[in-house]
Amino acid sequence: MYQGNPDREQHNAEQPPPSSAGGARETIIVVGQEGQVKQPQLERRKGKLASKFPLVNISRNLLLAYQSLGVVYGDLSISPLYVYRSIFAGKLQDYQTPEAIFGAFSLIFWTITLIPLLKYVFVVLSADDNGEGGTFALYSLLCRHAKFSLLPNQQAADEELSAYKYGFAGQSTSSLALKRFLEKHKKSRTILLIVVLVGACMVIGDGILTPAMSVISSMSGIKAAAEHLSHGEVLLLSCLILVALFALQHSGTHRVGFLFAPIVIVWLISIFGIGLYNIIFWNPKIVSALSPYYIIKFFRVTRKHGWMSLGGVLLSVAGTEAMFADLGHFTACSMRIAFSFLVYPCLVVQYMGQAAFLSKNIASIPNSFYNSIPDSVYWPVFVIATLASIVGSQSIITATFSIVKQLNALGCFPRVKIVHTSRNVKGQIYIPEINWILMILTLSVAVGFQDTILIGNAYGLACMTGMFITTFLITLVMIFVWQRNIALATCFLLFFWFIEGVYLSSAFTKIPQGGWVSLVLAFVFLFVMFVWHYGTRKKYNFDLHNKVPLKWFLGMGPSLGIVRVPGIGLVYSELATGVPSIFSHFVTNLPAFHSVLVFLCVKSVPVPYVSPEERFLIGRICPRSYRMYRCIVRYGYKDIHRDDGDFEDLLIQSIAEFIQMEAVEPQCSSSETPSFDGRMAVISRKTVQSTTTLIVSEDFGMSEAIQSSKSLTLQSLRSAYADENPQMRRRRVRFQLPENPGMDPAVRDELQDLIQAKEAGVAYIMGHSYVKARRSSSFLKKFVVDIGYSFLRKNCRGPSVVLNIPQISLIEVGMIYHV
Repeated sequence: MYQGNPDREQHNAEQPPPSSAGGARETIIVVGQEGQVKQPQLERRKGKLASKFPLVNISRNLLLAYQSLGVVYGDLSISPLYVYRSIFAGKLQDYQTPEAIFGAFSLIFWTITLIPLLKYVFVVLSADDNGEGGTFALYSLLCRHAKFSLLPNQQAADEELSAYKYGFAGQSTSSLALKRFLEKHKKSRTILLIVVLVGACMVIGDGILTPAMSVISSMSGIKAAAEHLSHGEVLLLSCLILVALFALQHSGTHRVGFLFAPIVIVWLISIFGIGLYNIIFWNPKIVSALSPYYIIKFFRVTRKHGWMSLGGVLLSVAGTEAMFADLGHFTACSMRIAFSFLVYPCLVVQYMGQAAFLSKNIASIPNSFYNSIPDSVYWPVFVIATLASIVGSQSIITATFSIVKQLNALGCFPRVKIVHTSRNVKGQIYIPEINWILMILTLSVAVGFQDTILIGNAYGLACMTGMFITTFLITLVMIFVWQRNIALATCFLLFFWFIEGVYLSSAFTKIPQGGWVSLVLAFVFLFVMFVWHYGTRKKYNFDLHNKVPLKWFLGMGPSLGIVRVPGIGLVYSELATGVPSIFSHFVTNLPAFHSVLVFLCVKSVPVPYVSPEERFLIGRICPRSYRMYRCIVRYGYKDIHRDDGDFEDLLIQSIAEFIQMEAVEPQCSSSETPSFDGRMAVISRKTVQSTTTLIVSEDFGMSEAIQSSKSLTLQSLRSAYADENPQMRRRRVRFQLPENPGMDPAVRDELQDLIQAKEAGVAYIMGHSYVKARRSSSFLKKFVVDIGYSFLRKNCRGPSVVLNIPQISLIEVGMIYHV
């Protein structure tokens, strides 16, 4: 149980939440079923101890390594289809010599070795956030170790979540000055968020470009073998495959995932065998190109044109970012095993084999992969290549869904429908709106360019920009989370920024030849994110500065000067403290409210997952006689807001448990103290299930729920609604007070009022807001708020739909926000 004053939400929304590294902290008391004090960090410490001995779980890691091949490495493993063709496109066609082929392979080899193997496998995979990876995992770690967060409704109580603590508690002297400088300037925090959002935009861009690139590349094999097919027919076949790919997304990765790993394994073994055959049969001397000396020779001859060809070389590492983004589904050890012992050697041998073939067959460069396949195995390899390209596309589409989900939790993306496609794997989700938008944009790219060279230019720019941003964020994690020396972190930054910067500068030269697509897509998505985040923060600031003062409640008395009708009113608000302005707006126009009021805040916290035992924070507003409570429901940035069907019942039990705890434990008693808002308790589901505060009985159907209402009109309306919605006929819970003569009479009366209010019915009160810019605002602000933000709000999911609120019990209060 958490007890203290977590009501330290920023009264100025521009100020960040308190850092976990210092400052005043609150008291934590974890109370179990028998009253003993528990240690919430015990399980996490055991996990860390087990992670030091990976050999104990070697069988589990091998199984996860097998599964990761189908989910993570599909995109990376299909790059041999188009890399050499992209390298020798453009002006490098004049340098198609065996020496240039050797130099190109040497470039590919060292690029794969330095970026995926050295940087990602040995460094980046270690920067997990409680097992989660990706750009937002790094941002979450930074926000918890420094005051970088721009999430407005964070509390000090959030720092006591078991998943919140990570790494070292203190700060080294070398990083303290830099930390204070970045925390002091709000612009630095805004720039950090923009950098994270740009990285997210590039991942979404990958989700658009990867399917078009991979499918069209694999289809080029059928045109090479069946010359009678026209270019338009091959393009039509590619589009049909893309439509089928996106149409299958609704079934979920778990239903087709069992096919993915075998396909990728067969593909990797196939390209390994083909590469080995080509090395032996065509030119065994290609082994000498492993020396970086051939890179020097390559640039000595090609000069500027060789630098411009690096945009094609970087396609060999496209898909590397998925290794880190999909870390939450696996373990770092399993992904290291899969890449180091299978993916890496197979890719190296395949690229070496293609180079050996091309060194003796220069004219085959435009279709290097398929021409290097022996005739006897051509069609089987073509079928496997097509299936592998679909698998590679699937992985980046799934990653895009996860990115959008995390953006939504950050308040940087409009509300969308999120479907959880697996009961066993948390991260497998499906977003219908995003899926069809991706399909339309992917088909537009495929039909508009019809050439893998142009698509590859945009593809490479998006991939390298994402890697460039990851390097920057990893450096900050080294300084603020891992407590490494700034000089060491700077060396890491400069080394990889130099390598990636050279590739990125080459990719920028391809902007006129298709690279502009990545920039346009990134700009569009970034504009949507900025508009939504800006409008959301302005709306929150309005609520924050127009809260109803508690003095008004205390002056009105327990009845609040209005009629208190039977029932429970759940008032939804984004505020974690205080009473929202929609409440005063409601009672001003309709002077009646429910006998029990619960101010409910559903918010995201900067951790990947919040355990059910820590999800609910329960507290009281005003003295006991007012019957007003506060409930804060906390979700992580990768949690799914599910409709478990028992939210109302769990909420009632949690409030009852809080009432009982408040009476039993002296430190919980706050109803007669000057602070009537802010002292809250963590009520775990296990505690609720084991409590004897209320007697719970269950039955099924809607008949008793309908008859419990005193209004005949409401009974008939609910009956008609139940007839039209058979899914509403579900389990119903009835509460009763136990026979306990020793119970405090005041507590018994409060619990009895709570039970009677529940029997009378529950109403959900939510604001239906219209956000408008003030008349004195600038033209740009009016455009962003009145046009951009209003358009997004009208065309996205409503908050009641996202929060699974039953429409029959919903009351919306209209308000105009002048921001």
